[in-house]
Amino acid sequence: MKFAPTGLMAITALALAGCTEEADDTRVDVFRGKALYQSQCAACHGPNGEGAGAASLGLGGPPPSLVTLSAQNGGVFPRDYVLGVIDGLERHNSPDAAMPEFGAGDMGPLILVEEDGLATPIPAEMLALATYLESIQQ
Repeated sequence: MKFAPTGLMAITALALAGCTEEADDTRVDVFRGKALYQSQCAACHGPNGEGAGAASLGLGGPPPSLVTLSAQNGGVFPRDYVLGVIDGLERHNSPDAAMPEFGAGDMGPLILVEEDGLATPIPAEMLALATYLESIQQ
């Protein structure tokens, strides 16, 4: 079968788009995390993570600042705690917890994260969000 150059380029572009889409599902870098933050978190936590976004009005109190997590934890970013909050595990069964349990939804494919010889499957979007939040610490 003979393809015209433009037809071959279109097929190549579609094939590459498919590869790129799949690669995006497992990206856990700061750029993906920032995009996820802007679409899922900024309305409540503010565009810069400093708390009190527009959607948080009327919740009974402003959401916490996300830029001081490391400072509040002796200068170390509390990644596991942050992942637990995003997932919904760190809510202390509080009926007043306003933040949605994002772990109950689809947060992308699981990525195995090894720590101390144990591999833990963590959704890619959670890791990307935590990576971004670590990057904005003051």
